[in-house]
This record gives sequence, C-alpha cells and structure tokens, in this order.
Amino acid sequence: MELIKWLENYYSSNCDGDWEHGYGITICTIDNPGWSIKVNLRETPLENKRPFQKYVVERTENDWVHCRLKDGCFEAFGGPKNLNEILEFFKQWAES
Repeated sequence: MELIKWLENYYSSNCDGDWEHGYGITICTIDNPGWSIKVNLRETPLENKRPFQKYVVERTENDWVHCRLKDGCFEAFGGPKNLNEILEFFKQWAES
C-alpha cells in the first residue's frame, strides 16, 4: 500500500488544473496476462530526468518486466504478479 500512497502523492503533486486534463497515469491489464503502466512525464519535474536504463527481466512466462522511456512517458509492462515491481522501479528512478 505504501507504493500506492506514493503514486497518489506523485500524481497529485503534478495536478495543477491543467496537467491532469492532458496527461496523467494509466494502469491497465493486458491479455498476456499482465499489466501495462504509462506515466506521462511531460510538464513534470521528471520530463528531462536522465539517466534511464531500460529495464528488462524475463524470469518465466508469467514473471517478467519491461520498463522504458518513450515519447515523454515512462512505459512498463509485466506479468500478472509484477505490478508492485513495476511501481517500485518507477519510484526508485523518480527519486534517484
């Protein structure tokens, strides 16, 4: 639950009456099965943050994570039980 609280704080800290209408955070399920997360970094303190090492882990068919920066967004995909790992990776990068 701490990661969810952290994500709530990250999101609300960027809401300025404008940003949340055009940008934001999307968390969806995918049919692999698994998770897809997109965090739009435009107009946030993370927009030009570097460095970013693409993160790819393939443990098993259902235990995998791919994280990248693409077109001003943090994008991540993972297996059905990897949501916490994805959020932890984003948090660590954002706070580094």
